[in-house]
Amino acid sequence: MPMSRTVAFWILISVVLVFGYGGSVFVELIVDYHWFKTVGFPQVFTTVLWAKIFIGAAGIAVAFLILFANLAYAARQLGDPRRFMTPGMLSSGLGNLVSKRSLVSIAAIVSLVLAVLTGVALAASWERVLLFLNAVPFGDADPIFGRDTSFYVFTLPFYAMVQAFLWSTSVLAAISSAIVYYLYFQAERARTSMDELSALAATPASHRMHLAVLGAFMLLLWGVGLYLDRFELMHRSTGLFTGPGYADVNGTLPILAVQAGTAVVAAVALVLVVAKARGRMLLVLAVVVGVVQLGGGFYASMLQRFVVAPNELERERAYLGYHIKATNRAFALDRIVERRLDEEEELTMADIENNRATVNNVRLWDHEPLLDTFAQIQEIRTYYDFVSVDNDRYRLNGELRQTMLSPRELNNELLPSRTWVNERLTFTHGYGLTVGPVNRVNEQGLPVLYVQDLPPRSTAPELEVSRPEIYYGEVTKDYVFVKTRQQEFNYPEGDQNIFSTYDGKGGLELGSLWRRLLVSAYTRDLKMLLSDDFTTETRVLIYRNIVERIHKVAPFLTFDADPYMVIDEGRLFWIFDAYTVSDRFPYSEHFEQVGNYLRNPVKAVIDAYHGSVTFYLVDPEEPIARAWNAVFPGMFRPLDELAASLRAHLRHPVDFFNVQAEMYATYHMRDVNTFYNKEDQWSVPVVGDARMEPYYTVMRLPQESESEAEFILMLPFTPRLKDNLSAWMVARNDGDLLGQLVVYAFPKQRLIYGPKQMVGRINQDPIVSQQITLWDRAGSNVIRGTLLVIPIEQSLIYVQPLYLRAEDGRIPELKRVIAGYGNDIAMGVDLEDALQRIFGGARESRPHALARTAALPQTAGALPAPGADTPPASPAARAQRHYDALREAAAAGDWTRFGQELDALGESLRALEQQ
Repeated sequence: MPMSRTVAFWILISVVLVFGYGGSVFVELIVDYHWFKTVGFPQVFTTVLWAKIFIGAAGIAVAFLILFANLAYAARQLGDPRRFMTPGMLSSGLGNLVSKRSLVSIAAIVSLVLAVLTGVALAASWERVLLFLNAVPFGDADPIFGRDTSFYVFTLPFYAMVQAFLWSTSVLAAISSAIVYYLYFQAERARTSMDELSALAATPASHRMHLAVLGAFMLLLWGVGLYLDRFELMHRSTGLFTGPGYADVNGTLPILAVQAGTAVVAAVALVLVVAKARGRMLLVLAVVVGVVQLGGGFYASMLQRFVVAPNELERERAYLGYHIKATNRAFALDRIVERRLDEEEELTMADIENNRATVNNVRLWDHEPLLDTFAQIQEIRTYYDFVSVDNDRYRLNGELRQTMLSPRELNNELLPSRTWVNERLTFTHGYGLTVGPVNRVNEQGLPVLYVQDLPPRSTAPELEVSRPEIYYGEVTKDYVFVKTRQQEFNYPEGDQNIFSTYDGKGGLELGSLWRRLLVSAYTRDLKMLLSDDFTTETRVLIYRNIVERIHKVAPFLTFDADPYMVIDEGRLFWIFDAYTVSDRFPYSEHFEQVGNYLRNPVKAVIDAYHGSVTFYLVDPEEPIARAWNAVFPGMFRPLDELAASLRAHLRHPVDFFNVQAEMYATYHMRDVNTFYNKEDQWSVPVVGDARMEPYYTVMRLPQESESEAEFILMLPFTPRLKDNLSAWMVARNDGDLLGQLVVYAFPKQRLIYGPKQMVGRINQDPIVSQQITLWDRAGSNVIRGTLLVIPIEQSLIYVQPLYLRAEDGRIPELKRVIAGYGNDIAMGVDLEDALQRIFGGARESRPHALARTAALPQTAGALPAPGADTPPASPAARAQRHYDALREAAAAGDWTRFGQELDALGESLRALEQQ
């Protein structure tokens, strides 16, 4: 009786757990289905759900058949289990509970449990199955087997999955059966008092044959795996490059075929040997299989060592060519337009004026200082948060201007009173954003703003915001209820607060009691059932974090880490870049955690107010995107359906560009000899301890017939282990040129200072270094901005902003801009001033530019216009006078006087700082 109660107790616990978990899963499925309907993608939910169910069910069925067939057979071989029981076990009544039939029932239960675990694991591979069923050709063929790339990307993963599933299930069946026979063996020994060898010899032939058949089946599956391994070599790194080389093609591939054949022969031989009870032949069979496996690996390594290594380049030449070509194709490097900057002309002020759009859009505000500034001057209330800055472009007054934009989001964790009503009903959304040009500051060194304050005020009609509420954002995490009796907080105005009610299309309706119960169970929120603020129109907004939201809708895509906000016709939208990736592209090099194939064929747009999600196919020929579009018909809309005003804000993403730049730095060497010797390998410059990051800017590209400036993404290259500049790469973003990469390479015999060299020259400049020293002595924190490389015509200028932050303050102020061109360095109150000091009206000499820089006003007050006269008695005038005297002393070789004038110049500069 106690045993029956114990069994009943555990059965009850199991039922409660199963139904409790099942109920939770059921609620989640129902809510998710309704949510997918509200965002317009019910087919994604149903297709993925049914795929998981069918795949899991098929896996459970196959695994159960294999496991139960073997366990039930093994159980039947035991005969009557009571003969293995001790007298005490029989007297306790256990013998009445256990029978031959009960053992089969236990085998069924064990098989079902293991099958469910296996099937659930298999269901997680739904993406492989759906891609296999909707495979799209890439339109090429690998050079070894002649198979289309789609075989490696779509078909081979499915075959490998099936082989691994059958192998793991067979292993479970073999282990389970072996355990049953081991228990039989031990019980028989105890019953008959035989020694181990005698008991082993007395083992029934049916037991041995059963295990032999299982072993043969596993050998066959192993042979299938070895056969598939031949194709897996196409994307594995074997040392010098990814993909099979000489030793693999002439050694490993034939050996794998032999090993696969050996596994098949061994499977047949195993059954025959056991059937004829020839134990010694088992040892011979094991030795043969082991020799073939080990010998094959030894042969391939000897081939590599004695045939390939002494003549590596010649042996690997053809395979290196395959590798270079495949890598260029996999990362779209074969589409890059390559140009040379052969002309060497001195830049003049006329060139600067001819490239006014470029100069007017040089980014002087770095993201981090700008975020700190926004936090101090535009957050307005403590619960608002600026978490990111996005670069974009807008056409203002007919001119293309680069802007920096930051949404003002609501951070619930910063609310002064975190009550349920506040977090769920009142404080439901962020409000507005801050937008400014990248290159302008006011007299205090703070950014000029196009859009600011609450409610948003815009100085540009193109940037007017009529729907500033942000219900879906980067900071937003929690669900909220809208259209309740509680008004939603909009923004503060003086001593009052302005409220509103949500008027959007997002969210799940909570009109019925059933729906409220369902959402309450889903959110585990009982307070919503007790609230009197709900009406028949109340809705709940879930998955409001845009990153979580986009992954929920399209879990099969990889998304860029930096979504950006756009103003379009008064509304706010988020734009995501979506990638298709693979790690199975034949012969292509792998890039860190990305894989060896990467494309950006899809753009996604999320409405910050309504929460709607729309996908647009920008590369309709990309095979993986086409396959997913076949899985979910109509999910990706043609790019033509995207409004032209929003399409104007699409861009080539930084993450993709970074990968392409890193790969191109090596794989622009398409000549095998050059690639093998790494004769022309480039690298992304390192400035200080940090790798230089790509940056957006507006500029007119050289050697282009179009005269208009365009929005581009740029990154320079230097030769590997050297600091001079070798080339620069841009990604174009406007119109039909979206995503086109262009590389401008300098002649190898032409010396162009690289970023690290320019930083060194800036640090050595006496005027710049002395000014920074004076600021440091005054207790201010000098922040050096990002050094930017700005191409103009067929040359370059360097620009670096300097920010000043008071020791006890948090607001960085842009105080100076440093410009560099060739051997010339100048520091000005703004970029225009610095360029004037280098180029002047005509070209200025270096000493003259230095003298003018020395005459800069050093206070944080009002800044004079470039070239304005300074009163003769001012410290600036004294600095000019001492600098002229310093030059005369240097020319005359009077170093004593030179030192005196240098000290006097320093005193004048200190006086300027005190002023």
